[in-house]
Order: sequence, then structure tokens, then C-alpha cells
Amino acid sequence: MAKYRATLNMEYIKDAAKGFQWGVEKAAELGYRYVEPMVHTGWDLLSEVDFFHSFSMEEDPLLMKEICDRAGVRVSGISGHSPLMKPEAAVPRLTRAIVFADACGAKFVNTDDMIKPDWMDDETAWQMMRYTLTKARFVAERHEVNVCIEPHGTFSCTSEGLLRIADLAPSPWINVNFDTGNFYLAALEDLYEGLDRVKDRVVHMHAKDISEQHSADERGLVTGTPVGCALGEGMVDWERVFEVLEPLDREIFLSVECGRVDEAERSLEFLRKTLGDKLIE
Repeated sequence: MAKYRATLNMEYIKDAAKGFQWGVEKAAELGYRYVEPMVHTGWDLLSEVDFFHSFSMEEDPLLMKEICDRAGVRVSGISGHSPLMKPEAAVPRLTRAIVFADACGAKFVNTDDMIKPDWMDDETAWQMMRYTLTKARFVAERHEVNVCIEPHGTFSCTSEGLLRIADLAPSPWINVNFDTGNFYLAALEDLYEGLDRVKDRVVHMHAKDISEQHSADERGLVTGTPVGCALGEGMVDWERVFEVLEPLDREIFLSVECGRVDEAERSLEFLRKTLGDKLIE
């Protein structure tokens, strides 16, 4: 029987225009015990002045851990999205995120394929992704950190495409981060049937709900979105989601991806009510 841990993707403070430390402390105040930070390379002006939550990998990873430890939360995983079809960017970024995650005690780094450029044919795209993931695989295996492929791009928003990407560099450390909102919005395959087909590879989930208006505006037109609404207030049938995952004999992190503090608060309340003692706190 599947068990769950709730974590909070730091995108939840994007609307508040606050920095990383503020977001970690607020997550703890709301009752979360884990967070999923976003990382970037180089230096970002908005992050440096605490107007944005992303954390630079130029900093010491133990500084991230120290900030979280002080607030009483842990880093569950890293949002290290790196365009797999663009190895010149993805290889250094993704491998660095894996090392960063390990230093923080996290076991997941989430990434995706990206949108295929017009000039790139499919064969080239698959070759580029194979190269990127093969390079990442060696680092992931050394550090025992899962590289999790997320539905968010040209090939990853069907169960077949998602599994094909995850199998490009066969390894027990390359798995799936299933994003319910992205898969729903892409509308290339039934959400619950698709989840059922990939469930054996799901080790992490972006728990993202999609409002009725958001669905009407973008469903079938996009392959993903940064954030959704509060869980239980949108189009995703969470009872069906958890029914699909029920047979899995492992813990799965549910990383809440919403856009506001109040939505994060209501999402945790929803998970507690819906999952009961299946939610480990």
C-alpha cells in the first residue's frame, strides 16, 4: 500500500515575490516538513534581492540545508529542470543539481525533455536526450539520487513517451516525476490511464490541480504550466489518482505545485483530509 509525504514546491511564493529563506520559513509555518527548491546556475538578480525563490548553485549547498534545518524542514528534492534535448546546457546543470541534492540530503532531481526546436528532427532529439541522460546516469548512480523525468515537453506528455525517455539510459536511478496538471493540460492521453501505465516508475509526483478556467483556456494547447490551483479545487480527480497508486509498496513524495500561500495552506489541509494515516508527517 502506497504511503505519502507532502512537500511544497517553492513556486508557491512566486506571486508573493519573496526570497528562498522567507519561503522556507513560511512553508514550516503552514505545516509542511519538506520543500522542493528550484535551483539555477550563475547569479539571478531577483533572487539576490529576495524577490524570487530560486537558489543559486554557485552557493554552498549546505547553506540551503542550514536555512531549512533552522526552519525545521528538509529538502525532499530539487527542481533542477534541464532541457534534455540541449546537452550543452542540460549536462552541466543536471549533473550539478544531482550533487547539490545529495549534499542537502535529497533523493530526487526533477527534469524534462523541453519543447523540440523547429530545426531539430525527432531522431536527433532522441540522440541528444540519450547523451544527456547517460552522462547524468553515472552521477546519479554515484550519489544515489533519482533523476525524475517529468511530463512537460514534446515527447513526455504521453505514457509511452515518458517511459521511452526514462529508458534511454537504463538505470534504477532514472525514474518518473508524474505531474498531474501538466499531463491533464496536454490532453494527449487520459490522465488516470497514463498514470496507471507509468506507475511502477513513479517515485515522486508534482501534485498539481488545474482550475476550471485554466482548463478552459489552455487544455490541449500546452504541454505544461508552472503552477496550478489548490488541490481539490480543480479538475483533477484525486481519489482516482490515489486509487491508481494504491498498490505501490513505497513512499511517494507529493510536491504541491500551486501559486499562492493560501493555496499551499488549503492543499495541505486537503491532503490530510483525503489521505488520513497514509500521509506521513
